[in-house]
Amino acid sequence: MLEQLSGKPFAEADIPQDLAEKRAKQAARAAKKAEAAQNPAEKKPARTNTAALAKRLNRQLEGLDMAEQMVEDLLNAGVGSLAGTSAKTYEQLAKELGNHYLTGPQTTFSRIALAVHNSQESPDQAKRSYDEALRVLIALRSTIKKGRAFLRQKLEAGAFSAEDTILFEAMGGVWKLEDLVAIGACRENVRLIQLSFDVSYDAARREYVERGFWLDIDTGHVDQTWNLRPVKALKYVKGEDSCFSLLEIPTLYIYPGEGCRRIRWESSVPRPLTQEEQSGLPALAQSDLATAVKVAKNQIKNTLLPKFLPVLLPVGQVGMINGSFVLEDPVGGRIVLRDRPEDGADHASAARVAAVPGGLHRGDALFGLMFYDKKDRSLCLHPYSAVTRSRIIRLQY
Repeated sequence: MLEQLSGKPFAEADIPQDLAEKRAKQAARAAKKAEAAQNPAEKKPARTNTAALAKRLNRQLEGLDMAEQMVEDLLNAGVGSLAGTSAKTYEQLAKELGNHYLTGPQTTFSRIALAVHNSQESPDQAKRSYDEALRVLIALRSTIKKGRAFLRQKLEAGAFSAEDTILFEAMGGVWKLEDLVAIGACRENVRLIQLSFDVSYDAARREYVERGFWLDIDTGHVDQTWNLRPVKALKYVKGEDSCFSLLEIPTLYIYPGEGCRRIRWESSVPRPLTQEEQSGLPALAQSDLATAVKVAKNQIKNTLLPKFLPVLLPVGQVGMINGSFVLEDPVGGRIVLRDRPEDGADHASAARVAAVPGGLHRGDALFGLMFYDKKDRSLCLHPYSAVTRSRIIRLQY
């Protein structure tokens, strides 16, 4: 390069044969890809090995029978028997369920093993561990019952493709982008703004969960993204971070589910949020508190769904009643603002409502997780961020 810069002459020669062949192959592959993109209908469908898939489904059914027997034994013996049982029993069963392609139930038994371990390590927290184990067992029992019917139906129908149901993933299925496209779970030209971002550690799965909540400024729907980073592969999985720009997304992929669904995209174009777009965000909140409560109750009743619902609520006023912050919507509905115990102390943010610059007023909105608190048997809101006409104020990070 230095000699070229100094102006020295160089004789031209033919490209070596091996390099010419490599270039020709690369050009042929590029042309083939371009042709396939222009004519997607002509793309040959991947061949399905129905025998292998049927074998997998039968293997999963065997695993469900094994899991059901373990659940019945534990329920008959009583949850209190956890204190005298080694956590290794459940860890071994969880590993065996993984061999049966049941990643959902596998994680559930890992949570039971964790509850057993916690009760043995901290006897003073045993009741809380028992409550958690019982909640997990109830959810697992429902998953086994619904999962068995789902798998048998697929076997009888000879249908082995992905289906628009949360049971597909709960039974160990893995969603591919082409599968989501096939069931119509995608949208084009979507505009999203992030309302909140947090990081938590899932001890049962041994992975960090980086979670973002996103508001669709065209529909008002709130969905979430997950970036899962297993501890054993942290250096191979890139970490996510907060996003303060509006994202224009060509194609948005939506995982099956209800309420706040999981979403994903391959590419996006960030840009600043305009003042007009920002001022319109509070109006995208639920019409009133009663509407959100109805949706939250339906989700909490479903044993396959999370026991909380991310919601954007309209603000009438926010004040203190008996030492607790309370949100009152424009029509007089009220809900207590309280930190969700399962989120841990590092997610505590209810008290920070008092630190919102200028306070919250009628016409603003408050985003957070609506959950059922067993302590006083009431629905509460764990506030994550305040949304005003001029900005989004994050209460956690």
